[in-house]
Amino acid sequence: MSTITNGSAATPTTTTEPILRVRDLHVRFPTPRGTVHAVRGVDLELRRGEVLGIVGESGSGKSVTSMAVLGLLPDTTKVTGSVELDGEELLGRSDKQMSRLRGDKVAMVFQDPLSAFTPVYTIGDQIAETVRLHRGASKAEARARAIELLELVGIPEPARRVDAFPHEFSGGMRQRAMIAMAMANDPDVILADEPTTALDVTIQAQIIEVLRTAQRETGAALVFVSHDLGVIAGIADRIAVMYAGRIVETATAEELFARPRMPYTIGLIGALPRLDATDRSPLVPIPGSPPSLIDLPDACPFAARCPLVSEVCRSTEPVLAPPVGIGVAAVDAAAGIATDTDTDTGSGAVTAGTSLPLRAAGHTAACHRTAEVAAAHADAGRIFALPVIPDHAAAVEAARTDREPVVHVEGLTKTFPLVKGAVFRRKVGDVYAVDGVDLDIRRGETLGLVGESGSGKSTTLHQLMDLERPEAGTVELFGESLADATAHGAAGTRALRQRISMVFQDPSASLDPRMSVFDVIAEPLRAIGAPASRIDERVPELLGLVGLQAAEADRYPHEFSGGQRQRISIARALAVEPDLVVLDEPVSALDVSIQAGVLNLLAELKARLGLSYLFVSHDLSVIRHVADRVSVMYLGRTVEEGAVDEVFERPMHPYTAALMSAVPVPDPVIERSRTTILLPGDPPSPTDRPTGCRFRSRCPLYAILPEAERRRCETEEPEKAPRRGEDVDHRAACHYPEKVASIAA
Repeated sequence: MSTITNGSAATPTTTTEPILRVRDLHVRFPTPRGTVHAVRGVDLELRRGEVLGIVGESGSGKSVTSMAVLGLLPDTTKVTGSVELDGEELLGRSDKQMSRLRGDKVAMVFQDPLSAFTPVYTIGDQIAETVRLHRGASKAEARARAIELLELVGIPEPARRVDAFPHEFSGGMRQRAMIAMAMANDPDVILADEPTTALDVTIQAQIIEVLRTAQRETGAALVFVSHDLGVIAGIADRIAVMYAGRIVETATAEELFARPRMPYTIGLIGALPRLDATDRSPLVPIPGSPPSLIDLPDACPFAARCPLVSEVCRSTEPVLAPPVGIGVAAVDAAAGIATDTDTDTGSGAVTAGTSLPLRAAGHTAACHRTAEVAAAHADAGRIFALPVIPDHAAAVEAARTDREPVVHVEGLTKTFPLVKGAVFRRKVGDVYAVDGVDLDIRRGETLGLVGESGSGKSTTLHQLMDLERPEAGTVELFGESLADATAHGAAGTRALRQRISMVFQDPSASLDPRMSVFDVIAEPLRAIGAPASRIDERVPELLGLVGLQAAEADRYPHEFSGGQRQRISIARALAVEPDLVVLDEPVSALDVSIQAGVLNLLAELKARLGLSYLFVSHDLSVIRHVADRVSVMYLGRTVEEGAVDEVFERPMHPYTAALMSAVPVPDPVIERSRTTILLPGDPPSPTDRPTGCRFRSRCPLYAILPEAERRRCETEEPEKAPRRGEDVDHRAACHYPEKVASIAA
């Protein structure tokens, strides 16, 4: 078993000189519509061993700042300011000169390792290449170093895997190999650009631990770019919040989360659902969208979205300075910087049009209204207008067992043939995509379906949505057996299709770009033969229901933001007044600020219309916030199910416990005191059907069991059962559920 306590990164010595210093960095991109001022006067300082987290919505300038430091922007880009690495100026250097530094003094971990690696070379060759280029090592020495690095980042059988190609690695293994390549030459600075995006939480936990290992082994400073404040809370020493190309607030991680002084920061923190929250109160929706970065006026760029906006916000852009009531002398004390400042106003050393260096300034914010924010005690509910969501309990007054069943699935199975050959194709095995799934949803209820990628979640959804006779097991929709309904052909399933609809993960791909929004929403109504008069009446009604204007119905999907497109998808799903809405990762591609608005909308629609949801997500914090019940899948099988609070507070399966331990909490104090259970490797191949418990190869509980109890796990497949003498509604497929609590002790 492998567990870690998420302690803070080593605090750097404040007397050492910065290894990376960025001053007044500006990045401009020429476009047909004008010049995009993507980065506007960014100042950063980073010392050895320090972790700086950079957060913000998409388009805020996070990644562009990192790419500018490495000199990886297009030749047409205009970059001004200063970037010093260990006292040497980098801006203005040729690509050949920068190539000598990249991978040696400064390295980068990219967001998508599949596109970052060259597909025609082995992983080992690509890692060895950087060792040979920068260290002058021989082929044998470079290969030995590559194997050593792969072992260090946790790649199993590194001596064999070193000869694998990128496509032969899983997503998590590719990211670990990317980190191995970044640390190959013991760089001074590692830039990690969204390194955990799109990864399962278990793999995310592994990657974060590997980054900690890389930093510890190399002594490098780390810049960690992410939109996930929970991840940042656990790893960063200092945090810089970016908006519209600027840093708008910076402080230590503990200070920023405890006392944010910029409304945008407060909104980002309040928009996050939390794994440790038991209430279902509305999340903070930040209204509107970030501004265009072409010809920005001299005003606060957040003014159009800020609930505290005043006339000064619309006429002058605030500088990055200590908030009112926090003097420069006070915030600089820890850095040993003497400043002659009025500690009552915090204005002594700061003049208009200037900003203080990120590190020297301590806690700084670019806001005219920090006094009002402080007076509200940084309470998002007192600053932002929260929606009023009706108590959905009123819609489901009856006891759960007395409510109408919506979905009842037992033992659902779906296999796919595994074939080989291009001309003469032959079956060589089976893929057990779904191999014993149980689901139970009642009227007015949300069931969260969770599990790692490859666990069979999407296949389960398609089995329900296709309305086909199951290969094995039973499926009942609204109390009617699917086998009986399909026996009558299309006529038997037509009524069922009208009662169930789906919202997909990517609205850009699921909405036809050639159709207007009116036609997109009207299409399901036309499919059931609704008259034109009913369609003309229903479409504006649906747009209003999801918070859009009826006048926007003649626009096309590409003219809307990502959050608005997802609202259009929800309107389309509600067009035929379904009883069950299936949601497949509906918020995973959205910024947290937009995600909050969509989750609030779904809660409101559920309460108002009495809907039932089957909600699939890899984000357990989202599931904790939206779901009434949760079903956990592993390798095609349901391994635990029950009321969401019961499962999250007292997991009975070690897989569930590991999933929850890997979900970061957006609070540095809490996050760094938690223990993460690291699951080794990736899930086994679904082409194998192992005997006994199929989780045992990764199970932290199995690893500490006595030999006699292990044999039971190896030979006997566990059936779902409650804890002895407890509620039958919470069940898990584990032989030793009473011992699960001990694995994180």
